[in-house]
Amino acid sequence: MTRRNLVIAVVDDDHRVLESLESLLESGGLAVRLFESAEQFISSDSLKDVDCLISDIGLPVLSGLELLAIVRQQYASLPVILITGRPTDKGEEYYLEQGAQRFFHKPFDGSALLGALQQVLKVDSISVAR
Repeated sequence: MTRRNLVIAVVDDDHRVLESLESLLESGGLAVRLFESAEQFISSDSLKDVDCLISDIGLPVLSGLELLAIVRQQYASLPVILITGRPTDKGEEYYLEQGAQRFFHKPFDGSALLGALQQVLKVDSISVAR
C-alpha cells in the first residue's frame, strides 16, 4: 500500500538541531520542512500543509509556546511536539495542558521521537531505514 509522505515542520533556531532532525525524520520516510523561527514558519503559510509540528520552546521573539497557541487557534487538531534544551521548572504535564501532544528535553532519543510521531500521526510505522 502506497501513501503520501507525511510532512513534518521543524522550528528551531539551532542549525545543528534542524539538520539532525531533518536527517532522522527523512530516514523514517517523512518529508521535512525546516524553519529557523516561529515567524518564518507562520509567514511561510505552511501551517495548512503539514501533518505535525515539532518546535523548540526557547525561540527568540515568538516562543514555542506562543507558536503553539497560534497553531491551536488556526488548526486545533494539528499534532505539536515541543522540545527544549534549556532547563525548565515546568514538567511535561504543563506543556501537554497547553496543547502539545508530546514534550522532549534535548538531547532526546531519536527512536523515542519517531515512536511519538507514530502515535500522534496514528500511522502503523515510522522507523529509521537501515
